[in-house]
Amino acid sequence: MPRRDFQDSLDALRADVVDMAAVVLDRLDNALGALDAGDADAAEAVIDGDTEINDLYLELESACIDLFALHQPVASDLRFVAASFKILTDLERVGDLAANLAGYALAADTRYLPDVDLTHIGARAHGAVADAIAAYADRDAAACREIDARDDEIDALCHAASEHIVRDLIERRAAAGDSQGTPWDVEAVLDDVSRVLLTLRDLERVADHGVNIAARTLYAVDNDPELIY
Repeated sequence: MPRRDFQDSLDALRADVVDMAAVVLDRLDNALGALDAGDADAAEAVIDGDTEINDLYLELESACIDLFALHQPVASDLRFVAASFKILTDLERVGDLAANLAGYALAADTRYLPDVDLTHIGARAHGAVADAIAAYADRDAAACREIDARDDEIDALCHAASEHIVRDLIERRAAAGDSQGTPWDVEAVLDDVSRVLLTLRDLERVADHGVNIAARTLYAVDNDPELIY
């Protein structure tokens, strides 16, 4: 294949990865909105749409394999295709996490409402992935390093929220033990606590995939593996 045609194939792969990311980010945004508003219809649409993301992943995975198998890319092109292949996996997993979050929205209850700002944490996680994809599209190494630095802040937010939930649960249990009113529904509250903690875990994982995308982009652009763990 002439070099120009091969370069066109690489450019098409980059565009296709960015397009898949747009679908994934839209589903993630809808899942976060469903969590915030308790919108069952939006949550079910996210879950039903996961098959589309899986199909996109398989299609683009096949395109990457073809580029490996049918051509002889030089080192920089090889890094790009390998990085894109890995980024597709990260995007597919973010799609899975969006479906998880939509599932939590469907199961949400109002008996236990911890005072944690899931909307803010979700927006930060969404932003990490969106900015990582922008860095991939723009071949921006500096942006990749900045995304990695932000990940510690998101981890700290999730950790602080988890600690707050546990402390609040202990305080509620103590107050219920001292009360002569309606018995505390321990099982129901623990179900709600579990869902919120799982939500925080999955939001943290979304942000981690953003860091992964940034790390793989940095490797492709600068042959720098410093962010790859």
